[in-house]
Parts: sequence; structure tokens; C-alpha cells
Amino acid sequence: MAGPKKREPVTPERILEAALRLADAQGLGSLSMRKIAGELGVEAMALYNHVPNKDAILDGLVETVLGEIELPQPDEPWKDGMRRRARSARVVFSRHPWAMGLVEARPQNSSPRRLGYYDAVLGSLRAAGFGHRLAMRAFSILDAYIYGFILQEQNLAFGDDESLQEVGADLLQQMADAFPHLIEATTAAMGEGYDFEQEYAFGLELLLDALERARDGEAGAARTMPPRMPGA
Repeated sequence: MAGPKKREPVTPERILEAALRLADAQGLGSLSMRKIAGELGVEAMALYNHVPNKDAILDGLVETVLGEIELPQPDEPWKDGMRRRARSARVVFSRHPWAMGLVEARPQNSSPRRLGYYDAVLGSLRAAGFGHRLAMRAFSILDAYIYGFILQEQNLAFGDDESLQEVGADLLQQMADAFPHLIEATTAAMGEGYDFEQEYAFGLELLLDALERARDGEAGAARTMPPRMPGA
């Protein structure tokens, strides 16, 4: 007769996996040492043999999520790297809707992987000829767009064509003839559909083109700037 099934040992990796499952299923607010321990079939005190506290688990989640995002590579054109990073971030943060808030809430120096993430993006921009200040601005602008679009996507009342038709029909009924431009936009969306990925790519390309012009303008200004006289 087979004996009782041997329990898999608790490890820091398994604790993070359990925390990730809980956060994805129930949101970040569901995380507690007790619930994570329950997911692993142990008592909460058993976790402290492997992690010092809940903050360490949260920092580990930041590391885990950022590790899923594809980073620009040193040998690829900067626009390709920024596109890949932006598309990957949308996929990852959509898979883990709680993660954007956590990444921004944790102390900047709490995650070595986050620092490496920042460094890789800035390195790609600097290698492409962006000055250090413009590289920081470009990074900030791109993140504002990425985060803002994902938040909008997560909070819109529709997520597929069926729900779009339902929401659109309800809006049209409520608006009557009071808001002609909104009626036009809603009718067009219902007829043509709304593709989040397509809209995301459209806005991203506008940003990349504008940043490229800013970089070229910066480089042109540097070339035409008169040399400084000694002692000036």
C-alpha cells in the first residue's frame, strides 16, 4: 500500500509562484502570509524560514514580472527595441493587471532587475544618439503612454466585439441626438470594430517618430553650436 504523498518542500521560488497565482486570481489585496501559506499547504510561520517578510515577497513579484518583459538589445535598432519592449509590457501587464501599481509603489532600489530594466532602455536610447536628458524624457514619455493605454484598456466597458456592440447600442440610446460627434465615433467603432493592439501600435509609432525628430534636432543643434572660447 502506498504511503502518504510526500509534500513538496517550501522554497523561496515556490512562495513567489504561489503569491503570483493568488495575485493574478484575486488581486494584490488578497496577498497575505496566511493565504500564501495556505496555497502551499503549510502554516504561515513556515514561510519565514525562507523569506523575511511580506515586503520581500512583493519585491520578488516585481522582479518576476519585470523579468517577463522583453528588453531592447544592444545590437538592434532603437525603434525596434522600443516597439518590442512596449508590446511585451502590454502583454505582461495585461496578464498581471495588479503589477503596474506594485512596480511604481515599491522603492526604486528594491529590485535589481528593475534597475537593469531601466538601464537597458536608457542604454538603447543613448546608443541611438539621444542625449542623456532627452533619453530620460523619452523613457518617461513612453512609459506614460504604455501605462496609460493599458489602464484605459483594463477599465473600458468593452473587451470584445460583442460587448462593444452592447455598450455602443446603450450609448446611442442614451445620447439620442445631443452629442453628434460622439454618436459619429460610436457608430464608426460599432461598424468597423475596435482593435486594442492596432490602436496601441498607432499611438506608439506617433511617439517614436516624434522622439526621433527630437533626437535629430538635438544633434543638429549640437553641430551648429559655436565652440566656446577658453575661459568663457
